[in-house]
Amino acid sequence: MSSNPKIPDFDANLIISEAETIASASAEMFWNESVKTVLSVCCSLPDALFPTLKGCNSRSDYITKWLKKYFGGYNNRPSKRKSKKIGTVSDEIIDIILSARLPDLSIDNINKIKSAHRLSMSAENILGLLLEEYLAEKLSSYGWYCAWGETMNKVDFCTQAGELLQIKNRSNSENSSSSSVRRGTQIRKWHRVNASNGVYYWKELNQLIGESELSEENFSVFVRQTITENPSALYVEDSNYWI
Repeated sequence: MSSNPKIPDFDANLIISEAETIASASAEMFWNESVKTVLSVCCSLPDALFPTLKGCNSRSDYITKWLKKYFGGYNNRPSKRKSKKIGTVSDEIIDIILSARLPDLSIDNINKIKSAHRLSMSAENILGLLLEEYLAEKLSSYGWYCAWGETMNKVDFCTQAGELLQIKNRSNSENSSSSSVRRGTQIRKWHRVNASNGVYYWKELNQLIGESELSEENFSVFVRQTITENPSALYVEDSNYWI
């Protein structure tokens, strides 16, 4: 055993074996190559990759909470999730701003604009999750496994060899402050689209993983199919004008 500020009584071998026991005994979890790989890679760089989880008084506490985070993300992926209500209300001053700039806008049209905006906000809230699930589905056959539920610091996918990949939807998305978790261990970074000019970067991701089928067209098909089969993934207010 060794000292680790995040995990009491840190022991990589015991963490893997105890995690397998806990996951296999739970109806909401399972144990497979994906879970094992993500956890094993975390164990290889525990200080850098394991997330900080509060209230862990034992190794078992930490493992249980880590698994709950992982499966919380996996079991609530867009194809399965029921999105929650938007937690904010419209600011009435928006009506004044719009009507002052465009005096010919009727109250009804202003309400339509606000309804469309809130619907767009709901869609934006799940876009990153849709991208994550699409890539998780496609990349696993190439040995890249998803760190569901933010179970790796600053990393979204990893391989058994310890390769690390961080994905973002747009080039202006919030990004990690560092591309390295330890000297000699780099986090590769990829974003789907350039926010300034709309250029897509699927070719670069295909080259990175040795793929050829990843594309905006295929991602669009996945998104449409996912939302069609699980409409609850996109929250729509009962009062929204467009339903």
